[in-house]
Amino acid sequence: MKKIVISAAALALATTNFMATAQQNFNYNVDRFADIEVLRYQVPGFEQLTLKQKELVYYLTEAALQGRDILFDQNGKYNLAIRTTLENIYTSYKGDKNSKDFKGLEKYLKQVWFANGIHHHYSMDKFVPDFSAKFFATEAKKLGKKRLPLAKGQSVDAFIDEIVPVIFDPKVMAKRVNQADGVDLILTSACNLYDGVTQQEVEDYYAKLKDPNDPTPVSYGLNSRLVKENGLIAEQVYKIGGLYSPAIEKICAWLQKASQVAENAEMKAYIDKLVEFYATGSLKAFDEYSILWAEETKSDIDFVNGFIESYGDPLGMTGTWESLVNFKNKQSSVRTQLISDNAQWFEDNSPVEGRFKKDKVKGVSAKVITAAILAGDCYPSTPIGINLPNANWIRAAHGSKSVTLENITDAYDKAAQGNGFNEEFVYSDYERGLMKQYGSLADNLHTDLHECLGHGSGKLLPGVDPDALKEHGSTLEETRADLFALYYLADAKLVELGILPNAEAYKAEYYKYVMNGLMTQLTRIEPGKDIEEAHMRNRHIITQWAYEKGKADNVIEFVKRDGNTYLRINNYEKLRKLFGELLAEVQRIKSTGDYAAGKSMVEQYGVKFDKALHAEVLARYSKLDIAPYKGFVNPRYTAVTDAAGNITDVKIDYTEGYVEQMMRYSKDYSTLAR
Repeated sequence: MKKIVISAAALALATTNFMATAQQNFNYNVDRFADIEVLRYQVPGFEQLTLKQKELVYYLTEAALQGRDILFDQNGKYNLAIRTTLENIYTSYKGDKNSKDFKGLEKYLKQVWFANGIHHHYSMDKFVPDFSAKFFATEAKKLGKKRLPLAKGQSVDAFIDEIVPVIFDPKVMAKRVNQADGVDLILTSACNLYDGVTQQEVEDYYAKLKDPNDPTPVSYGLNSRLVKENGLIAEQVYKIGGLYSPAIEKICAWLQKASQVAENAEMKAYIDKLVEFYATGSLKAFDEYSILWAEETKSDIDFVNGFIESYGDPLGMTGTWESLVNFKNKQSSVRTQLISDNAQWFEDNSPVEGRFKKDKVKGVSAKVITAAILAGDCYPSTPIGINLPNANWIRAAHGSKSVTLENITDAYDKAAQGNGFNEEFVYSDYERGLMKQYGSLADNLHTDLHECLGHGSGKLLPGVDPDALKEHGSTLEETRADLFALYYLADAKLVELGILPNAEAYKAEYYKYVMNGLMTQLTRIEPGKDIEEAHMRNRHIITQWAYEKGKADNVIEFVKRDGNTYLRINNYEKLRKLFGELLAEVQRIKSTGDYAAGKSMVEQYGVKFDKALHAEVLARYSKLDIAPYKGFVNPRYTAVTDAAGNITDVKIDYTEGYVEQMMRYSKDYSTLAR
């Protein structure tokens, strides 16, 4: 639950580039379709790595790409079959490729690739196809038995009859993750993490397994699919010999190669422990791996690979598969090192109640990284910062690692330059000036503080279940981390440490954050819908709460000018105080496991918004022709070998297009597809 995702407004607002190594003529833009823009990112510094480090990165990127099909299947039971069918129609179609049906299928396929399934990666709603069911059925029949992913003994007609309603009927598998209040979240969610069980059965099953007195609980449900077999509930564990074995076997084969060229003995130990986890499915082994990984901070190369984040589970338990390979940006890591070195000061001076603070902050490490490959639930849409491990007791006893992906934020920055967003939505030249001068630095620093300190701060009281906040756990955890970052972003300590240049710089992030939370993130919501995604709810909770609590002092004000609505912050100091008050309450909810208060906060401040303002924002945004969602294609790595098969170099290439990359991945890394 420790991933931060960049918002549409954050993408559009960033205008300043701090990466001196970036090439000015690099082509960041790759493709545009539906509400998506696909970009490229650079990997500055890769050529300066040693041969052994390049070899390690190569093996880890291959391990990352082998898990692609796992996420597709976790996101929906028909996703792999639909992807294969669409790809085969796309490549074999002999008709008019300018026809409405073919163009609609092409757009839909691009959406499926981007979302790793048939549901939108952010809204979780099922895509609406712009091609007819008749067209699909006709073209699918032309593929015949050899090119359709038929189940054993299944006929072509039976396959089409099964798939057509999944794609075309809006009532079938309508939402991948449902967070609506008052319904069975399991039965109404289309994700493939459960089968034949109800929400109550899931909660009861795991409640029986948990020991409230266990100070080191495993993350129950993290790597398994809960199903009902012969009337009994059972876990199908993701492991070698279990669910997803063909993919996991290939992941492990590449991890074992990486182990042989690890940067040090500690890295080798955690890679080997990760392989053990994949081989056994043991959650205890995963905790042991997480501890070894968190405590190893000497290496430049690092990676994440596994079932990690639980946003894809309506109850926030099962981890979807992801991977990220990276290496340290030593120059930019100076600021994160300063933050982590002072972690105890930040904890001690937090506005939260003393009994909810950590007495001793352990092992907090933070760095700025250069992403080398994105995979699974980090691809094509990716976080800009990560804090792991997720287990509260591991972070408290052994520490955590926090990273900011600066080459990713740089790509966002470059793609957003000159798009007119600031001119349309920012209140005045004063705020625009702040953003131009300090926006990129303040935004990256907000991510640093969110990941390094926010997620690592505070503690649960003894006996509190880490899953006590249930479906609202992810939202409230992101709220807590954002509030910690916002509160300290305005602290004089950052100027004292030399991280911020002056006491005005934080205002660039405050304004952007408030405008985004109350207004501009609404560009991602369709008319008539509520806010459902965890990060969007988090931002709306913070800003709506601050707006309402600050009304008496006019802290935040909506201003009308020339018929348009703008936001103005009238008192930045009082706004910071409000952030501190809310942080104290959210930490209390987290520390005590107060589900009722957490649910009330989410429902009161995080879900609903002004519909008239929404309509206005949508109309103004549409004039800018900016895609509200962005993601990436990866660079391509090629190993150069000698006659004996030894790697002598690893080449990096940035020229692969979106369709080209997706088709290659489906050809080379289809570990589970029929």
